[in-house]
Amino acid sequence: MKRRVAREKALQTLFQMQVGKISAEEALENVMEDATTEDKQDPFLLELVRETAQHLEAIDDIIKRYLRHFSIDRLANVDRAILRLGICELLYIKEIPEKVTLNEMIELAKAFGDEDSRRFTNGVLSNVLRGKLEEEKGNEE
Repeated sequence: MKRRVAREKALQTLFQMQVGKISAEEALENVMEDATTEDKQDPFLLELVRETAQHLEAIDDIIKRYLRHFSIDRLANVDRAILRLGICELLYIKEIPEKVTLNEMIELAKAFGDEDSRRFTNGVLSNVLRGKLEEEKGNEE
């Protein structure tokens, strides 16, 4: 499975977890119901879902830190899922270049969000990345 498709499936899984209040395993099973056995076992997809679910509380704390003028509860479900996925990639999946993650999340926002989702996603994730880089720079000094 291509990584872009894996990201779409991970996004759909996170969305189902959130809206249906179901486990990552159940949501992934629903999303991948008609997929081949090979696709159901795609390592990148499984890593995205597992890492996001495992670090969900920390990821939501980061989202809250970078939101301006409204709460995480007011986010559209798809925007929240995209931010969760993007922050997971930025912080927990080291082999992906940050710019690739930003571009991929913006593409997901264009495909699945409304007309403001792209700018919103770009703004929040760019700020998260900037904060991450500043933190890493501070740790080096």
